[in-house]
Amino acid sequence: MGSLDYRALAVLDAVVSHGSFEKAAMALGISQSAVSQRIKALEDASGRLLIIRGQPAVPTGLGQRLITHHRHVKLMEASLDIDLGNTASMPELAIAIDGDSLATWFPDALAPLLSPPRCQLDVRLADSDAALQLVRDGTVFGCVASDTGSDAPAASVTPLGSLHYVCVATPVFAGHWFGDGFSAAAAQLAPAVVGQYSLLARFLAEQLNMRSPFPHHRLPVEAARRACVLDGLAYGLLPQRLAAQYLATERLVDLLPGRTLALPLHWHAWSLDTPFTKLLSEQVVRSARAWLS
Repeated sequence: MGSLDYRALAVLDAVVSHGSFEKAAMALGISQSAVSQRIKALEDASGRLLIIRGQPAVPTGLGQRLITHHRHVKLMEASLDIDLGNTASMPELAIAIDGDSLATWFPDALAPLLSPPRCQLDVRLADSDAALQLVRDGTVFGCVASDTGSDAPAASVTPLGSLHYVCVATPVFAGHWFGDGFSAAAAQLAPAVVGQYSLLARFLAEQLNMRSPFPHHRLPVEAARRACVLDGLAYGLLPQRLAAQYLATERLVDLLPGRTLALPLHWHAWSLDTPFTKLLSEQVVRSARAWLS
């Protein structure tokens, strides 16, 4: 499609980031007509549709690749500014993290990244499958996922360690639903709370040889899931180190003492050699390995 119009690519990025032509125009300080004209010029030059007009506006495959290219160029330019002693802009870095990592080890990585501020960090909440897809299509620079495989081009995969879970409930809940022990028959009746259904399903299959569906509430945020368990509304898996304080004070009981679920985590990231991306990857890996076993 010839030489790229980077001002038009910035408009394309803004439309996708804000979800509409109107909001992109407001963010860029230009008219909605100017936004439409620049998108049309890009589409005419490529001969392909780049934006699917809707609520929200979403990119096509080629549109997303152009946005990814634009964001990578912005990171490289910011890196050059530092090398040349110029006033560096603060590029945006988007990453995808699961809720349990956000609630446990990931906050330890923030201080070195954000003090002094070196980038604008955009953290997306996503489970492993969704996070990997965001890396594949270039929406985020990197992600934490339990899957080791990534078919994202030029993506590196670094093991972080394993997040260990215990299956817990309040003593009253356990006495009511599991008075005769934590069994497959009881688990088919008792309400559970899950973030990712597959995790508890795997634990029940491994420990109780149970492969049938079970009643459950789905809460993607770890704090809400923990509150549900602590309020005696359900049983579920909690990260072992978070559950330890409640087990020690007997607010919760371990339904299968000594049995845990180990979830290996990996850092998937695009191979971009800039100070921002290098520091981000280093801090994610360092913080995770210090917290995880």
